Amino acid sequence: MQSADFALTAPWHLVATEESLAARGPVGKVFGRAKRVLIGAPLSTAAAAHERLTKVKALAVLSSDALSSVAYASEEILRVLLIAGVAALSLSLPIGAAIVVLLVIVGISYRQTIKAYPNGGGAYIVAKNNLGDGPALIAGGALLIDYILTVAVSIAAAVAAILSAVPQLHDVRITLGIALVLLVTVLNLRGVRESGTIFAIPTYLFIAGMFVMLAIGLARNAAAGFPATEPSLDVAGPTGGLGIFLILRAFSSGCTALTGVEAISDGVPAFKKPEWKNARTTLTVMIAILAVTFSGITFLAHQFGAIPMNAHDPNYETVVSQIARTVFWGESPAYYYIQFATTAILVLAANTAYSDFPRLAYFLARDRYMPRQFTFRGDRLAYTTGILVLGVLSAIVLALFRAETENLIPLYAVGVFTSFTLSQAGMVRRWLRLKEPGWRSGFAINLTGAILTGVVALIIGVTKFLSGAWIVVVLIPLMMLGMRAIYNHYTRSSGELAVQTPLDPAEIKHTVVVPISTVNRVARQTLAYARSISDNVTAVYITDDETEIDQMRVDWQALGTDIPLVIIESPYRSLVGPLLSYVDEIDRQQPNDTLTVVLPEFVARHWWEQLLHNQTALRIKAALLFRPGTVVTSVPYHLERHSTARAGETPPPKLVDR
Repeated sequence: MQSADFALTAPWHLVATEESLAARGPVGKVFGRAKRVLIGAPLSTAAAAHERLTKVKALAVLSSDALSSVAYASEEILRVLLIAGVAALSLSLPIGAAIVVLLVIVGISYRQTIKAYPNGGGAYIVAKNNLGDGPALIAGGALLIDYILTVAVSIAAAVAAILSAVPQLHDVRITLGIALVLLVTVLNLRGVRESGTIFAIPTYLFIAGMFVMLAIGLARNAAAGFPATEPSLDVAGPTGGLGIFLILRAFSSGCTALTGVEAISDGVPAFKKPEWKNARTTLTVMIAILAVTFSGITFLAHQFGAIPMNAHDPNYETVVSQIARTVFWGESPAYYYIQFATTAILVLAANTAYSDFPRLAYFLARDRYMPRQFTFRGDRLAYTTGILVLGVLSAIVLALFRAETENLIPLYAVGVFTSFTLSQAGMVRRWLRLKEPGWRSGFAINLTGAILTGVVALIIGVTKFLSGAWIVVVLIPLMMLGMRAIYNHYTRSSGELAVQTPLDPAEIKHTVVVPISTVNRVARQTLAYARSISDNVTAVYITDDETEIDQMRVDWQALGTDIPLVIIESPYRSLVGPLLSYVDEIDRQQPNDTLTVVLPEFVARHWWEQLLHNQTALRIKAALLFRPGTVVTSVPYHLERHSTARAGETPPPKLVDR
């Protein structure tokens, strides 16, 4: 075969080239050009090996979720403590210290996981290999939900950062949030390498900005003797009693600082070789940066008297914005730099979920727990289905919760700490099962991580249950049941498809039914095709007009064929219903035959001309789609641009597509 669309690599072995992807038709070409502009030119599968991340880019792409959490984690601690009054805000320091300790322990635990599982997959893979399918599905479902919430929370916090600097945009916060989701979705559809390049610079601008702000803030505070500024009483809000439940609730809100820590263990395959070593180094750097920035923000918020504000307040301002305004003496260029960098890192935090949600969905689909569409890569080597599903679901969640971070936080972190616990428990089981060299220290590390994250998951579930965590608690088992149902479907389908069927055409006997609306060129072409596959062919004509019946008998007689014509009069003017009933009757009479319905189909020159016809063939195909044991074949007749009757041939009586 000589064609630019294929390369011949061996006899009967063709490889499609990029030319074979060229769009056909004017409409297809328009969409094709638009797709290339938006998404980019298709990449060959062979280019996948080059779509890897360096440690510098990986820190930007895979750590942005965890690093960006400093923009709202400290604020959420203060928001809960404020319920007990201004005096309770001082507890943010010991609570923050406890969260940093937890962060370090979880980070050390995940270093063990990365080395043990260099192919990635995170909690799902670890739980599946060591704890079984049930815990694995719980971990998988919990993480999928958490990735959706990661996008929603990150974008909502980004919108809050924008509104702090530009309060005039308060009324369009939802529209702004959805627009940002769309932006990140499109960037990820272009492929991870380009996303890494685009996202690296803003991430490091944020890190640099945070370090400079913290350094100046700490220096100014130290020069003044570390005085703590009391918050303004007029904005402190109503107060209530301070108890252990409120402290635990504040702790659980601050634990959102740990969301995203697992992203690097999930994304190990995205690193350049040696993958697991580069991933461990990146994780260590991320934990260090996160611990410093979270501690610094929490401390300066206490020292400067920053307080969380209600999102409905037209003068709404985030805690980070309040700190930046104080450190940089008002609305200076440095203040706007911090707001811009914070917005950028929060938008990019959603990119972590766009890396991990499609990859985890791929693992689940590979194991038959999610639709197989999630295993397919798009033109740019990205898991397109996973990216699109994540974008749509996160936009819906964002709109439902009005793009307000404080409404979304109660749902957040339940899933991630559930997956933390199962991942660490799986590693404990692995150490006990394999007992590799040095297993005792690894066992102790992961056991500590499993216990602590399990306790935190319980605290989050209890303290936030009525505030919205119940939604996640209900969704996880529902997702587990859904994934089980998908697995059972694929298992049953594989069993049925494995049954031997004859390959010799002589062993297959066809009974063919051909619905026709008139005797014209389309009908004759279809009948000829039907006759080529079987001698047992029946034409079926359905109408409610007696005059048309008489005319059809005359036309059929003139055709001079031995194919029998069955006329069905339909007084209720239905075409599809009587045809299906006739097909059912034929199937009952000849149950051992392969029942084939051959449909004549008229195809106009232009798409808009096609709308002028009744699309009967499409309706019949849709009706027969789920009928078992029925083969449906279309014989299209394409109207030529200058169609004329052939010389000496009588034009068809009428050209009708009923």
